Amino acid sequence: MQATAKQATDAVPADGASSPSQAAVPQHRRAAHSSPAGSEHDFDAWVAARTARIQALIGQHLPLQPAASAALAEAMHHAAALGGKRMRPLLLWAAGECFDADPAAMDAAACAVELMHAYSLVHDDLPCMDNDVLRRGQPTTHVKFGEAMALLAGDALQTRAFEVLTANPGIPAQTQARLCGLLAGASGAAGMAGGQALDLAATGRALGVDALSDMHRRKTGALLKASLLMGLACRQPGSVAPSDELRDAEIMGRYADAIGLAFQVVDDVLDASMDSATLGKTAGKDAEQGKATFVGLLGLEQARAHAQQLLQQALQALRELPAPAQVRSSRLAELARRVVARSH
Repeated sequence: MQATAKQATDAVPADGASSPSQAAVPQHRRAAHSSPAGSEHDFDAWVAARTARIQALIGQHLPLQPAASAALAEAMHHAAALGGKRMRPLLLWAAGECFDADPAAMDAAACAVELMHAYSLVHDDLPCMDNDVLRRGQPTTHVKFGEAMALLAGDALQTRAFEVLTANPGIPAQTQARLCGLLAGASGAAGMAGGQALDLAATGRALGVDALSDMHRRKTGALLKASLLMGLACRQPGSVAPSDELRDAEIMGRYADAIGLAFQVVDDVLDASMDSATLGKTAGKDAEQGKATFVGLLGLEQARAHAQQLLQQALQALRELPAPAQVRSSRLAELARRVVARSH
């Protein structure tokens, strides 16, 4: 039988909560989720801890002993559990920790957003879409399990994400509903699916900067933005004034818009300049398939410069956060820098 979100949260101890006395501390007061980042070493340790945590949560929520199909469970596990940058959960935790959000809600949201991301990659790689054979240094899901099973695995990952968000009775229903709304909105016709449709329609056509940016704000940026807003939504309901909620969401939205687009610009740069072994996926596919890219539109050096401009926009947004959150925002700043500086 599959573990519920409550069981999974209990089975994966929060950082620093290995003893009974520590586990008894109210979750929203656990310092491990709210301490500000200090040195680069501290940031790397935080990333390592959160990466291990998302891996454990995925393992808890995607057991390999399902009631129905072992092949489906294996395909889902292959798609979601075999590594990745885990950027979306990291952004979610970094945003939530800026605002003293509830760790149980953040764990559920982080797992859900990564499952949704995994679904999108499975479907993007299908022959009817991007037709890719390599992902995270492994055969893509349809190559390993066949197209039909890959399609089902993507479907099941998407629905599992919402199960994770709603299975823990310790998370307020208001918070669950808000998280579901943010994730659904980022994934549907106005977000990822709509962006992918625009991408397919643009293949072989020339696009201007505005049209290309709009496409990627949906295809890539929407789920990144949802991750940040979901981190905010993990605050205890009623803990801040509605006007403050709107202010925080507006600032984080601008940060998200900038890094979401920067992420795609850097993807385009890497696709045009790195090899498949480094990327862990097939390099040069965009140009080969006639995809609209920032490198194709601006050239390699101008695309790199554009990513730097977007980074500065993201950092400027963080400077406008209220004082307590701004003090804790160094992890968000470092994540933005690493989005632009990454090599894969």
